[in-house]
Amino acid sequence: MTATLDLRLAPMAGVTNAPFRLVARECGAGWLTSEEIDARALIADNAHTREIIRYLPEERPLAMQLLGADPEVLAEAARRLEAGGADAIDLNMGCPVAKIVAKGQGAALMRDPWRAALVFRAMRKAITVPLTIKIRGGWDDRTLNALEIARVAEDEGVNAITVHPRTRSQQYSGLAPWDVIAEVVSAVAIPVTGNGDVRSHDEAVAMQRATGCAAVMIGRGALGAPWIFRASPATDDDRARIIRRHCALIQQHFPERLALLQLKKHLAWYSSGRPFGARLRPALFAAATADEVEVRFWTHWHAVNPVGASEPARSC
Repeated sequence: MTATLDLRLAPMAGVTNAPFRLVARECGAGWLTSEEIDARALIADNAHTREIIRYLPEERPLAMQLLGADPEVLAEAARRLEAGGADAIDLNMGCPVAKIVAKGQGAALMRDPWRAALVFRAMRKAITVPLTIKIRGGWDDRTLNALEIARVAEDEGVNAITVHPRTRSQQYSGLAPWDVIAEVVSAVAIPVTGNGDVRSHDEAVAMQRATGCAAVMIGRGALGAPWIFRASPATDDDRARIIRRHCALIQQHFPERLALLQLKKHLAWYSSGRPFGARLRPALFAAATADEVEVRFWTHWHAVNPVGASEPARSC
């Protein structure tokens, strides 16, 4: 790993909330990004959206990611997020979910560069903090237009771009073609962050060397392994400490029902790769209380042979 490697946590719906973001930051992550925020719901003062935009001061610098398609709505939502303390505004142009693209949002914005330009222009005029976008390689194999979108974005004053090189039609299947990231890096002067198929520090270094990207964003590779952002390998003791910290933050910052759901989800990820982890997960999801989830997890953790309690554990 190089000392200058800039590792960032990717926005993931239902996952990159304040507790997980803070744990990632404490493990060494650089810029953090919120999970996607529906622009219309934000303007309507939706209760669920109010919870999504909550953040902890220790997380900053923090980018807030917006989801939408209407330039005026996105501009107003961006203004409100900046007023609320966002250090940057990111536009989601990569979500492949059918119900999202059916509204012209997420990856659907890549199908119409002219429309995308109007969105960039409106949002750029609305805010003074950096405006960034997260894109895919294109809509499908016949519409590989990441370069065109990147050039349009640069022309409209977008400050930086994150590229996930799979197309919308690929969803998350197959290998991410890193050469698409390299092409975007060569095409624009603004910073480009690479994203896709990074599950270790070595793979992050490999992406940066292969593409020339300024930073590397890690999404699924951080699930159950926020220590991926650490500068040194994590021992089993390190991992236990990080997990306990995450559990405490979840219980501290979420109401009881949501805390229970979050603990089940994250402790299931933390059990992945450990001996008999597959047997533990059904028991976690069957637990009735947050305390019960934690007791079952830690009973299992201490019962199995540790994956190197005093030696660096294998890469996740």
